[in-house]
Order: sequence, then C-alpha cells, then structure tokens
Amino acid sequence: MVSAVAGSNDVNNLTPDEFEEKLKDKNCVVLDVRTPEEFSSGYIRGAKNINFLSANFRNEISKLDKNKTYLVYCASGGRSAAACKIMTDLGFKEVYNLKGGIYGWKKVGKDVKK
Repeated sequence: MVSAVAGSNDVNNLTPDEFEEKLKDKNCVVLDVRTPEEFSSGYIRGAKNINFLSANFRNEISKLDKNKTYLVYCASGGRSAAACKIMTDLGFKEVYNLKGGIYGWKKVGKDVKK
C-alpha cells in the first residue's frame, strides 16, 4: 500500500468496482464527506456522513479509530481526496478514495441508498 503523503496524486484511489469489493470487509468504514444536503439525496450503503466543508471537520475526523480501513467519497472525488490527505496526516493507517466520487459510482450503475 502506498501512503498518501504529499498531495492528492498520492491518495489511494479506487475504481467503483475496487471500492465495492472493499465494502465487503467488515473492518471498513464508509465515509461520505459531502454536505448533509448532498448526503440526503443518496449515499453508498452504510456510509457515515462527516461534512468536509464544516469548520469542525478535522476535529470530527480525529475522533475516528485510526486502525480501521476508511473508504472515503464525495460528489466527484476532489473533497474526498483532500479528506484522505488530512486523514493520512492525522495518522490513519488505511484510507482509500473513490475515484470519480458518487457520480462515478452511479455512472457505472452501482446502488445508492436514500
């Protein structure tokens, strides 16, 4: 595994199929970093919503178990890549970004909950 060190190019990006495969791992936490309004329009099964744009994002993220595996997504992949970078900087061991975000997820026909 490559760790995210110096920018979004170093983030562990997963395709929708790879992301879906990781969802089967019971140690994974799915993290939706969109706004609550975006989240309410549809989300990936089991997702926990922590708004990246919130002033207390870093504080909320730092409360999470750093030893779990995190599958992070947003609308198109930008905010979630930045969130992955922050999480790695905070000492999270295993963090993955959904390439293309939930738009990419839906585009290939993956299931979204409401």
